[in-house]
Amino acid sequence: MATTTETYEQFLEHVRQLHYVSDAGSVLQWDQQVMMPEGGTPARAKQSSALSTLHHDLLTDDQLGAWLDELDGADLDAEQAAVVREVRRDHERAVRVPSDLVERISEASSNALPVWEEAKAEDDFGMFADTLEEMVELRREYAAAIDPDRDPYEVLFEEYEPYLGIDTAEEVLTTLRDELVPLIDDIADSDVTLADPFSGTYDDDTQHELVEDALATLGYDWDHGRLDTAPHPFSTGTQFDARVTTRFKPDDPMDAVGSTVHEFGHATYTLGLPREEYGTPLGDNRDLSVHESQSRFWENHIGRSQPFWEHFGATANDRLGTDATPREFYEAANTVHPDNLIRVEADELTYHMHIVLRFEIERDLIRGDLAVEDVPQVWNEKMEEYLGVRPDTDAAGCLQDIHWTNGAIGYFPTYTLGSVLAAQLDHHLRADVGDVDALVREGDFDPIHDWLTEHVLRHGARYETDDLVREATGESFTADHFLDYADAKYRDLYDC
Repeated sequence: MATTTETYEQFLEHVRQLHYVSDAGSVLQWDQQVMMPEGGTPARAKQSSALSTLHHDLLTDDQLGAWLDELDGADLDAEQAAVVREVRRDHERAVRVPSDLVERISEASSNALPVWEEAKAEDDFGMFADTLEEMVELRREYAAAIDPDRDPYEVLFEEYEPYLGIDTAEEVLTTLRDELVPLIDDIADSDVTLADPFSGTYDDDTQHELVEDALATLGYDWDHGRLDTAPHPFSTGTQFDARVTTRFKPDDPMDAVGSTVHEFGHATYTLGLPREEYGTPLGDNRDLSVHESQSRFWENHIGRSQPFWEHFGATANDRLGTDATPREFYEAANTVHPDNLIRVEADELTYHMHIVLRFEIERDLIRGDLAVEDVPQVWNEKMEEYLGVRPDTDAAGCLQDIHWTNGAIGYFPTYTLGSVLAAQLDHHLRADVGDVDALVREGDFDPIHDWLTEHVLRHGARYETDDLVREATGESFTADHFLDYADAKYRDLYDC
């Protein structure tokens, strides 16, 4: 009979193969969104489906279950126990899902992407409705396979945030909606107009050079990453190869800077995971709320700060041919636009109303309380209720996001949870490191990277989410720091 050490090593090698297959699939997805010729979709759908099926077969392998049973209660150290905990959770969920369902979901997701792209280009939700209906039905079937007795949306939410709980997500979203709407109303009533130093248009090459400068300034590791463009900016990869994408709006270079710094945060988290643990949960991220905290930290607490523009403003002026002061850049980066329709272009206050809207719609779709055909109408009504603006087109309304195309239902709440955690981390970083603004002003980002690595990145998925938050900050997950930060920052900017 194998010893515990031998069993664990056999188990660990199997787990590594799981990760390698998953990472290969991520490269194919990156290629499809960034570089693949349009006609490649049918073959790519089959390739992605094959890898998903292989990954599912490895995860549901009876031998993996036997190893997990052998290791249950064995004399393991804390890190080994964490690996077993994470793999057991994934294994137990996966064994309940038939492999043919996994294959159908993967193939449907690949086929959905060009349908969504065409529907968005044609501004016609009807072209996408049947595809969305298929994805909703597949995700309901998936949730029912895992646990037919629980709320299907809660089951799906746990794919992306398994440890904070849907109750926490709902509480945070409700609290932010209740607290931020009065602040947004006060801003709308303010007589203050923030600076807009941009005029005319800025070509893609100029903006590409600008965001390359921003990445280099923040410390992006070009030996282990690359910058490309995509219709919907994203980051993907491993601690050896973490890539970012961005996009350019001719009249708003701040959009590209914000998107790029956001994706830099994701890539920095990925690149900061321990390389020696690649292929195991100890070398993997702690799910999407924590991942989003890193992107929101760099985007909002660093990239939107006045000290950042005191350091980077001269570079931006050189690239863009502008003559803006750091304060003008700062104001331009933080202007609140309640009438904005597009989530990825939203300021950090109204952004959360976009998340509330999407959360409520996808939850009701999965629960069967909303028909797919009614999504455009309900979307527009909620936009009007929460932000006082109504989309004139489906492209600017319910077709704007890619998430439902790839079946990522339950994903949206993690954006707000991540923003909340970013503020909590920022609060404790400043308490520990000292004058963070002075470091940013001088372009010295190493102490910030070091603190985040020590308190978050190096742990991978060793801790459950709230345990990681306590390890990093000494307190449980809370929205208090975000609310304090937002209130102080924006009341100062708008003198309200």
